[in-house]
Amino acid sequence: QVQLVESGPGLVKPSQTLSLTCTVSGGSLTAYPYYWAWIRQPPGQDPEWMGGIRYDGDTDYSPPLRSRTSISRDTSRNQFTLHLSSVTPEDTAVYYCARAEGLRTIANAYGLWGQGMQVTVSS
Repeated sequence: QVQLVESGPGLVKPSQTLSLTCTVSGGSLTAYPYYWAWIRQPPGQDPEWMGGIRYDGDTDYSPPLRSRTSISRDTSRNQFTLHLSSVTPEDTAVYYCARAEGLRTIANAYGLWGQGMQVTVSS
């Protein structure tokens, strides 16, 4: 079956760029009609959709995060990557990668998730 695994640093300093990679096994990033997203959940808050990348490589971003977010993919490794620049302590959260059948901007609409990765922004 399809599995998603997040990886990257668990601690990032303020003003730096947070970079996380999602490795997909058992399925292809280029398979129609799937959509691959990044979702985060800050402490005590609901999950927040950050953005994602479609099977054809097109990307979408949450408007509040658009200026700081970039999502790309490496189809040869079946990985997609999140870059979030100029981080602050408010970016501390559990970060998840997830899959849906088509673009979904509501976190709870995603049926397949990675296990999540805690990222803390602190000096």
